[in-house]
Amino acid sequence: MKIKIGLGYDIHRLSKGRDLFLGGVKIPHPSGLIGHSDGDCLVHALIDALLGAVGEVDIGRLFPDTDPAYKGIRSTVLLRKVMSRLRRRRMEVLNADVVVVAQAPRLAPYIEVMKDTVCPILGVSRDRLGIKAKTNEGLGLIGRERAMACWAVVLVEEKAGKKA
Repeated sequence: MKIKIGLGYDIHRLSKGRDLFLGGVKIPHPSGLIGHSDGDCLVHALIDALLGAVGEVDIGRLFPDTDPAYKGIRSTVLLRKVMSRLRRRRMEVLNADVVVVAQAPRLAPYIEVMKDTVCPILGVSRDRLGIKAKTNEGLGLIGRERAMACWAVVLVEEKAGKKA
């Protein structure tokens, strides 16, 4: 059995009038993240961490923004596709840890719902997914509420047996 680690990062600008999705959850806010998909930077960072852990391409190459099939798609759908790829390779998520940096809105009230959404997709119990929300102390694009960023780290294990 092999244990591997992956690191993911994502940042998106905010735009008024768009729905805000983070961790697969629609959060009431006047602005949402701009992206070819729903712009969910938390899920995007997790996807890149998962893909990196197994030495695959990044989210942009796997789900290119030039492909109309991904226009407006929910990022949780993309996460499910990535997890299917990992499971075919007999990879299992041991744990994941995420930091979201957003000046507003306050994300603490939504963290448990995010865990309820993401944990079943990753195939982990709630105690194996950490989600933390931080502000940027008013600095930069994030501090001026013009963007949000997310970092994710995952630990995966290759199970013994034949790969599918």
